[in-house]
Amino acid sequence: MDLLRSHLHKVRIPEPTNRIHKDECCVSFDTPRSEGGLYVDMSSFLGFGREYVEWNFEKTGNPVYLHIVQRRKPEPDEADRPLKKPTLLAIGVEGGFDDQEPEYDDTFEIVILPDFISLPFPSVDLPEKVRLAVDKVLLAESADRKEQLAAWVADKKNISAYAMDLQQLDNGVIVPPTGWKCSKCDKTENLWLNLTDGMILCGRKLWDGSGGNNHAIEHYEQTKYPLAVKLGTITADLEAADVFSYPEDDSVEDPLLAQHLSHFGIDFSSLQKTEMTTAERELDANTNYDWNRIQESGKDAELLFGPGYTGLANLGNSCYMASIIQVMFSTHPFISRYFEKQSLKAAFATAPADPTVGLNMQMTKLGHGLLSGKYSAPAKEGQEGIRPRMFKSVIAANHPEFSSMRQQDALDFFLHLIDRVEKANPGNHEQNPCSGFKFVVEERVQCPSGKVSYNKRSDYILSLSIPLHEATNKEQLEAFNEKKAAMDLDGKEVSNEDIVRPRVPLEACLASFSGPEEIPDFYSTALNSKTTATKTAGFNTFPDYLVLHMRKFVMEAGWVPKKLDVYIDVPDTIDITHMRSKGVQPGEELLPEGGSGDNSAEPDHPVASEDIVSQLASMGFNYLHCQKAAINTSNTGVEEAMNWLLSHMDDPDINDPISKDSRASELSVDEASVQTLVSFGFQEDVAITALKASGGNIEKATDWIFSHPEASSSASADSSNSNANADDAYIPDGSGRYKLMAFVSHMGTSTHCGHYVAHVLKDGRWTIFNDSKVAASVDLPKEMGYLYFFQRISN
Repeated sequence: MDLLRSHLHKVRIPEPTNRIHKDECCVSFDTPRSEGGLYVDMSSFLGFGREYVEWNFEKTGNPVYLHIVQRRKPEPDEADRPLKKPTLLAIGVEGGFDDQEPEYDDTFEIVILPDFISLPFPSVDLPEKVRLAVDKVLLAESADRKEQLAAWVADKKNISAYAMDLQQLDNGVIVPPTGWKCSKCDKTENLWLNLTDGMILCGRKLWDGSGGNNHAIEHYEQTKYPLAVKLGTITADLEAADVFSYPEDDSVEDPLLAQHLSHFGIDFSSLQKTEMTTAERELDANTNYDWNRIQESGKDAELLFGPGYTGLANLGNSCYMASIIQVMFSTHPFISRYFEKQSLKAAFATAPADPTVGLNMQMTKLGHGLLSGKYSAPAKEGQEGIRPRMFKSVIAANHPEFSSMRQQDALDFFLHLIDRVEKANPGNHEQNPCSGFKFVVEERVQCPSGKVSYNKRSDYILSLSIPLHEATNKEQLEAFNEKKAAMDLDGKEVSNEDIVRPRVPLEACLASFSGPEEIPDFYSTALNSKTTATKTAGFNTFPDYLVLHMRKFVMEAGWVPKKLDVYIDVPDTIDITHMRSKGVQPGEELLPEGGSGDNSAEPDHPVASEDIVSQLASMGFNYLHCQKAAINTSNTGVEEAMNWLLSHMDDPDINDPISKDSRASELSVDEASVQTLVSFGFQEDVAITALKASGGNIEKATDWIFSHPEASSSASADSSNSNANADDAYIPDGSGRYKLMAFVSHMGTSTHCGHYVAHVLKDGRWTIFNDSKVAASVDLPKEMGYLYFFQRISN
C-alpha cells in the first residue's frame, strides 16, 4: 500500500471525454479473456496484454494498472435465455440482435510494475483516489464500444422535421384495408400512401430493375407533400412501419403516425404485415444462388488453422474490409513490411502516445495477429477470429462511409487502403508496400489529321468492361432463353441449377481495354476544331501485382443500374506482354500544344478528367453528360460525378455544349474565402471545389472537405501526375506473365449490400476466407470473381 501511495500522482481519474481501452490490447489482439488477462494503464487508460505491458512501463514509466481477467461461465440451456425483441438494426449492442455471446465472470486487482505486485480490488484499504478511478474505468463505456454504438446509431432513423406539423387535406379520402393499386399504373406492390392527400402510388425503380415506376416521387415533385408510408408494413407495431421523407431523402420516424393514418380511416391495430420494409427487401434480394456457390456452403471443407490462416470476425457488415485484408496480407510486400521486418515492440516504440491512432502500429498489430498463428486456434465452430476494431477505427478515420456499419464496395476500400498506406510512408519507397501494385498506363490519341498525342497516368487497378457478345456459350444461351420464355408463358420458374449464364473469357475483357475507342468532341489542336478521335491504351510498366476489377455493374435501358449475371473464364496464368505500349513511333507527328494561333481561347474551357468520363461512359451514359458531370464536380471522382449526373438528367440544358461559363463559375468564388481555407491547411483547388459545393459558405465548405477526403487525395494525385517522371523511378516493371493468387467475390445486387468472400492460393492450395471461417476450398468459384489479384511470374 505504501508503494501504491508513492505512485498516486501517476493515477488519473477518467473524465467523460477520455477514451478507455479495457476490451483489447492496443498492440495485440489480447483481451481480458486471453491467458494473463488485460492490464489497463491508470494514467493513459490504454490496455495491454501480459506480454506487452512491460513495454508500456519502459516507454512511459506508468507503474499502476488495473488487471482485468474474464473467465467463461457454464452456458445455460437455450430455453433459459430470455428473448428480447430487437429495436435497432445492429448486432451485439443494446436494442440490437442478440449475438449469443457467452457470459463471463470478471475478477480485478491493482498491479504495480515492474515487479507485478498485486493488491485486491475492491478493498477498503485502497486509497480513495484509486478506488474512485477504478470505479469510473469499470463503469465507463469502453472506447471500442463507444465507436461501435456511434457507427450503428448513425444509421438509426431520425424523427422527421415534417411530422409534427404535417398538413393533411380534408378531401374525404378513406383508404380500404386491402386491394391497393397505384393511382397512375397497375402496380399492386411497393405502394406508398402519401400522408397529406391519401394518394396511393408506386415507389422507385430499384437497382435490379424491380420496384415501381417512380410515381410516388413524381407526385412529391409536383405537390411537395413530404411524407409517405409503405402500405403493407403497417401493423399494430407502428415503429416497424416504413415512413419515407422526400425532402429529407431518408427513412424517418413519424411520432404521430397513428393520428396521420386515422385521418384516412386506417385502423392500424387490425392490419397484418404483408410487405417487406426497404431494408428487408434489400436483405432478401441477396439470398440467391451466388451465396451458396461463392461461400462453398454445404461443402465438407477442411477447416484450417495456424500462421496465415487466421479469420477476421465480422464487425457488422465488415466483410468488404476482411476480404481485402486477407488478400493484402497474403502478398510478399505486406507480409515483409508489417510482419517479417517490423516487430510489435519496434512499432510500439515509434507509435504516438496513443498507439490506437497510429496507422503503422495498427497495421503491424493486424499483420502479427493474422500471420503469427497466435489467434488461429480451433473453437466450438471453426475459430473465433480476431476483431480488427482498432484498425478499422484508424483506417476509416474521417471517412463518412467506412466509419459507418454500412456495407461498402471492396474496390473502394482497396483503393482507400492503398491511399492511406502511401500517405503514411511519404517519400519512403522502401517502406511502402503498395509500390508493387502501381503501374503506368500510356494512352495514345489520334485525330483525323493523322497526328497523335500521348498521355501517361498511374493507377493501382485495371478496370475492365465485360463484352457479353464475346461469350463462348452462345448456343447454350439461346437454347436456355427459349426454354425460359416457354416456362414464363406457363407461369413456371427456372431453378437456379438450370440457369445458363454467359461465359466470357478474361482475354476478351483485357482486349476491350487495349482496343481502339472513339472519343467524340475531341478538340484537335492540329485542326483547330472539335472532331472524333481514336484512343488506344497500353501498359507503360507492368506491376508486381496486377489487380483486375470486373465491371459487373452496368446501366440498363431507362438508366437502371444492373449487376451482370455472368461468368468470367479466368486462366491460372496470363501473359499480357503484348499489351505493353510502344511510345512515340518513328514517323509519327505529335499534335501541337494548345494555346497558339486561333486556338488561344480554347484552354479557357473547363477540362473534364478523361479517366472519370471514360468510366461513366462505359456504364452507358452519354459522353457529353459525362464530361459535364466531371466538370461540375471538379474531377473529384467517379462517384461524385455519377451522383451529379443522376440528379441532373432532366436539366433543360443538359444537352447544351460545354461553355466557358463553367470556368467562370469557378473563378467567381470569393478569393478571400479561398485564402481563408488555404490558411487552414487545405489545398487551393480543394478549397475552390468545397466553396463551389457549399455556396461560398466557409463553415459548410470546411465540413464538405472533411466529409469528402477523396477530394484531397484526388488533388494530391493530380499534382503527383504532373511530376510523373520523378515517381516513375519507383514504379516496378518487369515481365508481363502472371499467375492468379487471389480473388474477391461479391454476392448481392449492389456493391453496397450483400457479402464479400476472399479465395487465396496459399501453400499450393486454394483457401476460402469467409470472415472468421478459414477452410480449404472444395469447389473453387473462380469464374464468379469481382476483383482478381495476379502475381508476376519471375523469369
